[in-house]
Amino acid sequence: MMRLYSSKTAILTILGAAMLPQASWAAAPSAGQALKLAPIQQGVDYDRPTAEQAAKCKMVAKKIDGNVGWIVEGPDGAILRKFVDTNGDNIVDQWSYYKDGLEVYRDIDFNYNGKADQFRWFHTGGSRWGLDTNEDGAIDSWKQISAEEVTSEIVAAIASHDAQRFSRLLITPSELKSLGLGKAKAESVAEKAGRASADFKAMTARQKTIAKDAVWVQFSANRPGIVPAGTDLSTKDFKVYENVVAIAESEGHNAQVQVGTLVQVGDTWRAIEMPRPMGEGQADATPGGFFFQASLPSRGENGPAAGGASEAMQKLLGDLEKLQVEAEKATTHADQVKYTNRRADLIGQIADAAQNPDDRAMWVRQLADMLGAAVQVGNCPDGTQRLKSLFEVLDKNAADKNLAAYVKFRQLTAAYVLAMQAPKADVTKVQADWIKSLEQFASDYPTAADAAEAMLQLAINQEFSGEDGNAEKWYSRIVKEFPDSPAAKKATGARARLDSVDKVLALSGQSPAGGTVDLAKYRGKVVLIQYWSARSSSSKADMASLKELWNKYGRQFTIVGVNLDNDVKDLNAYLADNPLPWPQIHEEGGSDSRLATQLGIFAVPTMILVDQQGKVVNRNVSVADLESEVKRLVK
Repeated sequence: MMRLYSSKTAILTILGAAMLPQASWAAAPSAGQALKLAPIQQGVDYDRPTAEQAAKCKMVAKKIDGNVGWIVEGPDGAILRKFVDTNGDNIVDQWSYYKDGLEVYRDIDFNYNGKADQFRWFHTGGSRWGLDTNEDGAIDSWKQISAEEVTSEIVAAIASHDAQRFSRLLITPSELKSLGLGKAKAESVAEKAGRASADFKAMTARQKTIAKDAVWVQFSANRPGIVPAGTDLSTKDFKVYENVVAIAESEGHNAQVQVGTLVQVGDTWRAIEMPRPMGEGQADATPGGFFFQASLPSRGENGPAAGGASEAMQKLLGDLEKLQVEAEKATTHADQVKYTNRRADLIGQIADAAQNPDDRAMWVRQLADMLGAAVQVGNCPDGTQRLKSLFEVLDKNAADKNLAAYVKFRQLTAAYVLAMQAPKADVTKVQADWIKSLEQFASDYPTAADAAEAMLQLAINQEFSGEDGNAEKWYSRIVKEFPDSPAAKKATGARARLDSVDKVLALSGQSPAGGTVDLAKYRGKVVLIQYWSARSSSSKADMASLKELWNKYGRQFTIVGVNLDNDVKDLNAYLADNPLPWPQIHEEGGSDSRLATQLGIFAVPTMILVDQQGKVVNRNVSVADLESEVKRLVK
């Protein structure tokens, strides 16, 4: 982080000096220099022009709300960056980044000491406003954050095993006091939040549902409600979301996190309990929710008020929580199988007992996800049959068509993985059966969310089989029929890669050593772009051959590595023991990062060869063929 600040300060000193009369404008930094600045917070989606486009951008001095500022304009006149001196000291203290002409993110130096201490998101970037009191680049607290963004942060915290990131989302004692809850309810919330903060690290180490590459996709919950003053002796109205679920994409599959209850405190939403990745047990919230239950004095002799949980449901939920505690102590595979089956039984019973369709659907999805995951790790031998039986029940009811599709896709996936893991698997036959099942699924459920994933798997399989035309058809269908899906972004990139030969390739990104690596800087040389991962043995096996070629043709040939590890620490650890002489690009997201998505990279290693003019000559070159290709080009 210090490297980022020091490089930014160097450029900002120039920017600051340029905030003078017009006579000194010639000393201002170029648009290219300004475009090298990047947001301090990761994951911001902003316009990043290619080197060719950047050369056509211009820096313009302007008065902005009465303050002196600089704007970087693109070739079409659209704003790309904005830098403003808000206090008249000739030093920039706001750095803004734009997407499609709209400001989406801003770094702010609120105390004017040269370091950003506030971070804000705008327009399509969201509504978050984070504070960094010690100015180390990490957000210490949230001044403003929506319920949707809280669930996104929770997914990221689980994926990165970052307990502090999660703790920043929990309600604080002072915030809890400001809600005006009755004593009993306040003590219960405080106990829940305290337990969640203490147990989060252990939960992330244990859970298998949310992988490092997980990406938040969607917020799911019924509409929020107001808990009026007087409820359980409360003194104020407050707004609540109950039974919140975060939908994520993890390792190519949909995953869900039961977030539970969120409470609004001022301009922020706060979690009050431990999130639970589906299949890893359930928090002690009932389908009615923590706040949306009738208080005990209001419950009649014949059961709870409408919307609350029945005694039977409460018992089932209690049994599920107890089972989770027991399951954490399982030490043998036999115990894990036993607890998995018991958990599946309980979740099925809870789904049957749910009092509204949304709750039932949530539990059915959790059951399907849990069974599918358990089959793949060997903890549920009859999991595929359970999924099949569940699908057959749902398939009989037209109202359950979407749920049936959800279960069916997980049944197909589990059956495929199980078949591939068989000791004497006929891989060719298993693969052919898998393709047929995906085609049938896409035909039977063309509008189901999982149809996009099924089509993506079909396209990838066709491409790896050398059937580029068929692959392109599937990629095109995804883009047309599911334009807003994560699969569509990957399909768009894959189409661009398939059509890249003889076209100039634009590629740039952040170097883990600092600065930007831009393919355009290597014009005049043959360049190999190697998409790789430190976790991939095949990628690492190629390195010796690549080093040999780099040494042999170094004056006319170079390599740019695009590392797709989820954590930059994996890359740095590998480079510490195995230094590479060529530059590397790494950005957050791994196989779902911008770098992988923009060209639809689905496997590592993938290597693309580019000629001296920056045009692609081979979009999937192998190490065995590489030297002959390079030799031909350098001649």
